[in-house]
Amino acid sequence: MKSIIIITFALFLLAFVSCAGKNLETSNSENSTQMDIDTTHHKHTNNLIKETSPYLLQHAHNPVNWHAWSDETLELAKKENKLLLISIGYSACHWCHVMEHESFENEEVAKIMNDNFICIKVDREERPDIDQIYMNAVQLMTGRGGWPLNCFALPTGEPFYGGTYFQKNQWMQILNNVANEYKVAPEKVNEYAQKLTAGIKTSEMLPMVKDETPFSMDVLTAGVTRIKKQFDYVEGGGNHAPKFPMPNNYEFLLQYYYHTKDQEILDIVELTLDKMAFGGIYDQIGGGFARYSTDKYWKAPHFEKMLYDNGQLVSLYSQAYQLTKKPLYKHVVYQTLEYSAREMTAKNGAFYSALDADSEGEEGKFYVWNKEELQTILKNDFEFAKEYYNVNATGKWEGHYILLRKKNNTKIAKQFNISKEDVEKKINKINTALLKERAKRIRPGLDDKTLTSWNALMLKGYVDAYNVFGEEKFLKAAIKNAEFIVGTQIRKDGGLNHNYKNGISNLDGYLEDYSFTTEALIALYQATFDEKWLTHAKQLTDYTIEHFYDANTGFFFFTSKNAKGLIARKMELSDNVIPASNSSMAKALFLLGELYYDKNYTNKSKQMLKNIEAQIPQYISGYSNWGILMLNNVKPFYEIAISGKKAHQQRQEFNKNYVPNKLIIGSVKESSLPLLEMKLTNGKTLIYVCYDKVCQKPVEKVSEALLQIK
Repeated sequence: MKSIIIITFALFLLAFVSCAGKNLETSNSENSTQMDIDTTHHKHTNNLIKETSPYLLQHAHNPVNWHAWSDETLELAKKENKLLLISIGYSACHWCHVMEHESFENEEVAKIMNDNFICIKVDREERPDIDQIYMNAVQLMTGRGGWPLNCFALPTGEPFYGGTYFQKNQWMQILNNVANEYKVAPEKVNEYAQKLTAGIKTSEMLPMVKDETPFSMDVLTAGVTRIKKQFDYVEGGGNHAPKFPMPNNYEFLLQYYYHTKDQEILDIVELTLDKMAFGGIYDQIGGGFARYSTDKYWKAPHFEKMLYDNGQLVSLYSQAYQLTKKPLYKHVVYQTLEYSAREMTAKNGAFYSALDADSEGEEGKFYVWNKEELQTILKNDFEFAKEYYNVNATGKWEGHYILLRKKNNTKIAKQFNISKEDVEKKINKINTALLKERAKRIRPGLDDKTLTSWNALMLKGYVDAYNVFGEEKFLKAAIKNAEFIVGTQIRKDGGLNHNYKNGISNLDGYLEDYSFTTEALIALYQATFDEKWLTHAKQLTDYTIEHFYDANTGFFFFTSKNAKGLIARKMELSDNVIPASNSSMAKALFLLGELYYDKNYTNKSKQMLKNIEAQIPQYISGYSNWGILMLNNVKPFYEIAISGKKAHQQRQEFNKNYVPNKLIIGSVKESSLPLLEMKLTNGKTLIYVCYDKVCQKPVEKVSEALLQIK
């Protein structure tokens, strides 16, 4: 048999040529979730029983002697001179569970693992810093990645071999081969691990660009021209399967349309949002989106629901409604936030992380129906529901039906010769009945840990929904969540923690925690004019600059300078299903620079954008959040200052309009913010439209202010 080292080294060299082709969206992995842990009736119990992560607890009774990642675990590996076996996944990962059942619950497999390795289980959602490093390693070796991620490393943490899901027999063979290779040729293993680690440290990093050329719209136009060829002009989204929502892409495209009036772009955005809202990827009766569609029609999802998707999609559909006034988009926002309040919100205002795809061991069982069930529940309304939700060949899936739509309410009203109002009444009655019946089923597992970064995305979703629709309950939920983050997750030293569960918040935050929270707090300030949120945002940013900023590149590391035990500090630069933490940080710095007239913030933001500029036209979908920042640099960006007793009413009136290139600040009393100084006039509420620190003549009506915006 060829040496495993020779094989992986060849892959390693190849990967440096082709690693740009990786795509985490289409990883070989998906989802499953929290299981009750009974500590008294199990044959095996390992060290994971001490953890709070639902994913780690799922493995607490495997015969594998799992350890959590810790200094003690790494010291144990060095002491015993044992290789590390680092297995990474998350609670809603379907293939993670398959591998657990096939291999990690098998005593024969566990013996090989325990005899030869220090086995570490990692929840990638709690420890994205660890996941970044070993995912990068596997991508460099194989050209692809996904979860479950299984990586072998030296006792010191340097990786040298890995992959994703392995079947039992294949896994056993790999375990034996790797263990044997380390025994007979340790010098080769060490040499390769050192070379791979050097590659990990330098990959995906960009240098500081010394170029003062002004930003140009041509960069974005080139990127959009290229991405137009990749759209599905019939079903929306990309012209491939599986299909991910990718909300940040469409948020950028909405803003691009606003500035260019490129009708083709607006058409594809609306088509995509319509198709997603009508598809099986959207929970038609309960609200909320699944992570992705397995087909090009948005029909059959992988049924897990992730907080980060739904937070961003609430923002996207709110903004799309603000622009188009489509009732469908309002329906999606309201129904999704009802789902969020009902199933994903703790009493303290924190949001949970995910719902599993599986229940009772079957994917999607909680969400699909058979015809007999529907007939029994709906009785006389069945025929209407059958047509509305396609209980026919269109909705058929693995012997059941996924409820999905093909016709809008106008067409349904015409077909049944009733009004659109009657259609809405009927479908509300049907949804209520089905939701009540579905609640009796065994529910998918809930990953009830709280992650600060994901909470910030949903917090901003609530704020965006409030701004557009004016619902006070949306604002109350946003404020309650912000109070949780500020009161529980910010430490006495000013730093931010990443996780929370059962009163435990013990992991130092990552760049995404700081950047997403800062953006959310700036948004909350704009919705309330309460400057305490702005103060927290500024304090978090100053802490981030001190602990994460790299003066050599102008970017921010993903981990704090206080982080220990990792072989590399990575930088997250390209946007994916979640925006890159660096693009989020650059946007936050841009806004704070505007708010405080602080050139340090502004210059850092511009330098980061300049560093990334050359990447944007090549792959705009991977740099869409950067694209939004570039729009704010190449097009006028307005500061809207509202001062006076009716400041809140004027803000609400202004937010009925889609104007993405703006920052709204305001006060009913004197404020020390630069844009509000000396602007309070007794008896009048005045609106100042300012650009580049120069304000136009103040006006009293929103309609007059809108005329001053080009």
